[in-house]
Amino acid sequence: MNKISLCVVLLVFGLAASAIAQTAAAPNKVGVIDMQRAIATTQEGQKAAADLTARYEPKRRELEKKQSEIQALRDQLSRGSNTMSDDAKQTLTRDIDTKTKAWNRETEDATADSQQDMDKVLQVFMERMQVVIDKYARDNGYSLVLDISAQQSPVIYAQNSIDITTDIVALYDKNTPAPAGTAKPATAPPAAKPVATPPAKPAVAPAK
Repeated sequence: MNKISLCVVLLVFGLAASAIAQTAAAPNKVGVIDMQRAIATTQEGQKAAADLTARYEPKRRELEKKQSEIQALRDQLSRGSNTMSDDAKQTLTRDIDTKTKAWNRETEDATADSQQDMDKVLQVFMERMQVVIDKYARDNGYSLVLDISAQQSPVIYAQNSIDITTDIVALYDKNTPAPAGTAKPATAPPAAKPVATPPAKPAVAPAK
């Protein structure tokens, strides 16, 4: 092998070794984010949560009123159990049972509707948030970003220093105009909950 060929070979091997060394030395930068908290604390997220609450507030009040009426009937049945005739007890019990079943159906429907609306809103936010996270990760050299908001998240420990939730919220708000009537910062994402608490069980079982 002549001197020129030897120099070329050595140069190639030298460049390859340098590239491998740089790759090995470059750390894999990892970050974590609480997606639910991020969405809930953006200005748009706060407004969306307030809008959903306002939309279902009339139904919630209606169900609470019906719940109180059912409970009043139960109290009436309990107080008059020793003085009411059997026919009166059976009539009142059937009335309670009918109203309770109707209340349960309405509550389930309202809960399903609110959950469906919330899922639609969250889907839109997830797509927008993903764009922000992608840009942030590329600009800051992150190799991996993990969502730790899910209860079944595989992450069991992460240093606070690698949590990018606050940075993502700030970047999201910076690139998104604040909606009118933005609510105060939320501490938790909107969650699907029953519109009201089911009434207590009847004091007297319905007549067969």
